[in-house]
Amino acid sequence: MASIVEKRLGDGSKAYLVRFRTADGHQRSKQFKRKREADAYVSLVEVDRMSGALIDPRLGRITVDEWWHQWWPTVTNLRASTRARDAQYYNSHVRPAFGDTPLNKLDRTSMRSWLAALGSPSGGDLAPATIHKVVQILNKTVNAAFEDRLIPHNPVAKLPLPKIERQEMRFLTSDELWRLADAMDERYRSFILVAGFGGLRLGELLGLRWSRVDLDTGRIRVAETLVDVEAHIHFGPPKTKASIRSVPVPSFVRDELARLAGEDADPDELVFRSPMGQPIRPALFRRRFWEPAVRGAEVAPLRIHDLRHTAVSLWIADGANPKQVAALAGHSSVSVVLDRYGHLYPAHDDDLIVRLERRGR
Repeated sequence: MASIVEKRLGDGSKAYLVRFRTADGHQRSKQFKRKREADAYVSLVEVDRMSGALIDPRLGRITVDEWWHQWWPTVTNLRASTRARDAQYYNSHVRPAFGDTPLNKLDRTSMRSWLAALGSPSGGDLAPATIHKVVQILNKTVNAAFEDRLIPHNPVAKLPLPKIERQEMRFLTSDELWRLADAMDERYRSFILVAGFGGLRLGELLGLRWSRVDLDTGRIRVAETLVDVEAHIHFGPPKTKASIRSVPVPSFVRDELARLAGEDADPDELVFRSPMGQPIRPALFRRRFWEPAVRGAEVAPLRIHDLRHTAVSLWIADGANPKQVAALAGHSSVSVVLDRYGHLYPAHDDDLIVRLERRGR
């Protein structure tokens, strides 16, 4: 039970000291000038005690940055690239705004102002999708403090975030894809064709080994990815279980791969390597080979990831149903395919109306 002790201060005035014990058995106290404020606090303490939410108020005095350095090393369930991205978001956008703020002083008014500033030119001019990721890392940080009972609630939860408007995807026609392959350095011509007709992600292309390329059947087994994190190359499994898949490629792509393999390709070697025979660093590849080829083929602007969209568009144009596309692209569900590429499927409204008209009396 919480108790109230009346105190006489040096100036002759009274104060009221509320004493209580937290769940870990430590005694705490808080002083009030008025009796009714002390009574109200006692009621709050008792409600929190009964609900199991009674928290030592001193624990929340730790700053966001101090808590980050305690909590972040314990997070072990992230891919290397995700971990590096989240740390960069924290250091660039969260720490400058809230690093020196005690956890128990975080308030939603300040967070809403910070959130609005993130999308302004003075605050970073971040895209809505990036703002979502920045707020997500702050939410995870503060929620961990809430779960560890340093603070009574998470003020970051359910902040009103900007709407993410889906941008029109960039697709190449088959002719444009071949023009890009012709403009690419001969060593990476097959890279363009595997991406544009097979739909592999960049990391999947750069992590592909000859042991997973079946030149007899024309199938590619996607089971490993390459990521470049802070100038260190990492190999690991694809991002989801659905991403582990077998992808067929046309005979002309298989022929290009056969020419690249030669007579004695080592099964453990990467299919696409740097001119020095090392794993490819994505940033260097874009600058040295991708961007010159895009300019030469006159298909700018174009990202490497747009070749994956191109592959999906070609599959759909050639009759692939949503379930086939999901399996080939490594999407977790058909709903993802319909959400992103549903507009590429031909509309049958006119045919439907004709059939319905026949049912009239």
